[in-house]
Amino acid sequence: MKKVIAFAGSNSKNSINKQLATYAASLVEGAELTVLDLNDFELPLYGIDYEQEHGIPKNAQKFLDYIKSSDGIVLSLAEHNGAYATVFKNIFDWMSRIDGKLWSEKPMLLMATSPGARGGATVLEVAKGRFPYMGGNIVATFSLPSFGQNFSEGKITNEELNNALLGGVKQFETSL
Repeated sequence: MKKVIAFAGSNSKNSINKQLATYAASLVEGAELTVLDLNDFELPLYGIDYEQEHGIPKNAQKFLDYIKSSDGIVLSLAEHNGAYATVFKNIFDWMSRIDGKLWSEKPMLLMATSPGARGGATVLEVAKGRFPYMGGNIVATFSLPSFGQNFSEGKITNEELNNALLGGVKQFETSL
């Protein structure tokens, strides 16, 4: 059985991106799913001085170990001012200090959602441009606009959008 990890690039307790990542990953057939929460991997803000004085925090290695031991990654990014949420950028930076190719060429279903009509499209584009340099093997992407209108009771309610996600999930499954 393939091991899939799912997480959101957010530390919100009620993260809409975690809801989307969990839903999408639940659609992957024949996989053992682990849902991670960035709140369980507390880290100091990355800085070269901190790293030189204290080394790499254990939680950065622990999170990277989840990535390396998985067969695939389902990630939904929160968008803050057109970029990654600080909590995600921080863990991303720490992991890159351990391994510059931190995504380890694992197949990735990369997503974003937001309350707005663009559905986190800007952060999705940023990640699509950046992750391949960091060992990212993005096999499918999906953006869910207007989360409050299109997601309810743990699933996408808009049939057209749900079908688009199902297509991405199939691509992801095939790549595992």
